[in-house]
Amino acid sequence: MSEHEEDFASMFEASEKARRFERGQMVEGIVVGIGAEVAFVSIGGKSEAQIDVAELKDEHGTLDVSVGDRVQAKIVSTSGGIMLSRKGVRNAATQRELEEAFSAGIAVEGKVESVVKGGYQVRIARERAFCPFSQIDIVRTADPAVHEGKTYSFRVIEYRDGGQTLVVSRRKQLEEEQRASADTVRRSIVPGAVLNGRVASVLDYGAFVDLGGGVQALLHVSDMSWSRVPSARAVVGAGDAITVKVLRVDEATGKISLGLKQLLDDPWSTAAARFEVGQVRTGRVTRIAEFGAFVELEPGVEGLAHASTFAPTGSARGWTKAVPPGTTAAFEIVSIDIPQKRIGLVLVEEGTSRSALAESSGHEAESLPSGPEAEPKSAMGSLGDKLRDALQKR
Repeated sequence: MSEHEEDFASMFEASEKARRFERGQMVEGIVVGIGAEVAFVSIGGKSEAQIDVAELKDEHGTLDVSVGDRVQAKIVSTSGGIMLSRKGVRNAATQRELEEAFSAGIAVEGKVESVVKGGYQVRIARERAFCPFSQIDIVRTADPAVHEGKTYSFRVIEYRDGGQTLVVSRRKQLEEEQRASADTVRRSIVPGAVLNGRVASVLDYGAFVDLGGGVQALLHVSDMSWSRVPSARAVVGAGDAITVKVLRVDEATGKISLGLKQLLDDPWSTAAARFEVGQVRTGRVTRIAEFGAFVELEPGVEGLAHASTFAPTGSARGWTKAVPPGTTAAFEIVSIDIPQKRIGLVLVEEGTSRSALAESSGHEAESLPSGPEAEPKSAMGSLGDKLRDALQKR
């Protein structure tokens, strides 16, 4: 058989095979080969079709199929063989899947592409969907940009106009996952347990922490740090990942109390080794009460400078002008009661050699000299005696 006859025979065989298919017919096949310009698709029996490689690439020019993958396409020509095209087919297939996911409440995977007005643009397969800000997470997101580029599971909550209007929610999916895990989470919440959670909301008096499964617990501001904290907002923010310790569980009310500082050593547990009567320390006044000034000597350790130890001013609260909150000054330790977590202090007169001890050593302790070489007592010495008496009376 001549070369011309062989070519004619091949074309005739291809034409015969093509007669079983019609132009416009939808077919599904398996990719059996990919060339530089065309790919070959097996569409049943001995029938093999071709499709332009360009139609197998995504918007970035990357092939989104490989040999062995199944593809759906439409027959656009049966002349001299079968030619396929995926134009319009992939979107149609995706839209059918999204409509089914909407009807059945099935989760779909999508990538957050960008922040737009009111929410996010999400790419699901080859379709674009909209996710409102309120639906991207269970807790409010302070910085919307943190979700950009992330791939999540979403629920289709609105499907209209043949997929032209497509709204999705990650929050719905997260809430469903929480409900499914709620029982497991509650079994793990027992006093003493150390758990990971996420801050759901913050108020002045504390933060509510999501422990998973929709279970929230209170982290009170007093249990955030051994140091005095003015507001919970100074320590944590909504959305923060956090590790906490379960302090109490009220089975009757379902209330759960958490602690953060309990994961660290109590600074008072080692205070006896660091503090002693007679030391001069630099301290910061944290607050004023009727009976005296509270002074932070180090994070988590406060002492009291009793009102009676300050120099007379002629008015009941005149002493407070010398130590307004935030004041940093030198204080002498005049009494220590570790079990009661009490340290008695006296303000050291500024400019004296004793105040210089604290200034030259920062927060390091310096013991006052004793014996004949000690500095002569000033009015501050008698104030120290007054404080000792005042603390004994309390």
